[in-house]
Amino acid sequence: MKAVRFHEHGALDKLVYEDAPDPQIEENEVLVRVEACALNHMDIWVRGGLPNLSVPLPHISGADVSGRVEETGRLVTGVTPGQRVLLAPGIGCGKCSQCLSGKDNQCLKYDILGLISDGGYAELVKVPETNVVPIPEDMGCEEAAAFPLVFLTAWHMLVGRAAVKPGEDVLVMAAGSGVGHAAIQIAKLFGARVITTAGTEEKMEKAQKLGADEAINYNKQDVLQEVRRLTGKKGVEVVIEHIGADTWTQSLNCLSRNGRLVICGATSGSAVQTDLWYLFGKHISVHGSYMGEKGELLEALKFFKEGRIRPVVHAVFPLKEAAEAQRTMIDRKQFGKIVLTP
Repeated sequence: MKAVRFHEHGALDKLVYEDAPDPQIEENEVLVRVEACALNHMDIWVRGGLPNLSVPLPHISGADVSGRVEETGRLVTGVTPGQRVLLAPGIGCGKCSQCLSGKDNQCLKYDILGLISDGGYAELVKVPETNVVPIPEDMGCEEAAAFPLVFLTAWHMLVGRAAVKPGEDVLVMAAGSGVGHAAIQIAKLFGARVITTAGTEEKMEKAQKLGADEAINYNKQDVLQEVRRLTGKKGVEVVIEHIGADTWTQSLNCLSRNGRLVICGATSGSAVQTDLWYLFGKHISVHGSYMGEKGELLEALKFFKEGRIRPVVHAVFPLKEAAEAQRTMIDRKQFGKIVLTP
């Protein structure tokens, strides 16, 4: 098969479009012919190298995949060759107490497609049967690939961790990001008022078309002052944070009393300082959130199939241009998801 791999960690030039061995499936696995694979920041971090993470080399990135079932192992009963599917990106052991209680994202052996295991920057990818989700024939492959990781992550943040309620004010950082554009839609689905941030007027307009009630240009406006103005100095009940060091203190300061901050990533850095007096003085709760449970993905998919939440596909690149696709993400040019097609 053709694939984009890196043989050593480093810059974009380490990505090589080349021939690679076809994956060989086990008896409980499914081989999928990739129709589309969406990018995530994880692809950039893994390619560059992460401390305390040993990745088998050469490596194929890509957590978000849609395609058709090519082959099934002898124990697979839920899908058949030719069937259209998308893939749940989280891979648990399937045997521990966390997996068996539905909390597979807390499995001690938890992996993400394209993190340790090879992912979807290829013509073929293999996964356990439990990661294969059948989709309707009329669902577009690019949209299907753009959905799983960010909508699962945002759903877990808002519903599983923050328990968002109708009428609450929710601040979503970085509307143009994958998690950001998903969180706007999910928060509105649950009846919240959404305030979001973006760096350009164009992205602000797109965010409001997705359902954001208010948009703040962080390059021209003071986010904290605007949040206080928009909420009558109360602050927001929930902040969806995934940027990290650059926005951490600001995000905390935007919270109301008894507010909840949920964080799932740190694209600008993970070393932060926090005033503990502020935390306990205002009854602030901080929730870490890592991916989400497979059951939550199935819940979110119901609303995708109904057309009530939808991923935005910013651009589609051919697989051999994966480096240029990653460059677009690094330069923060996109609104929504970037997708590769073989």
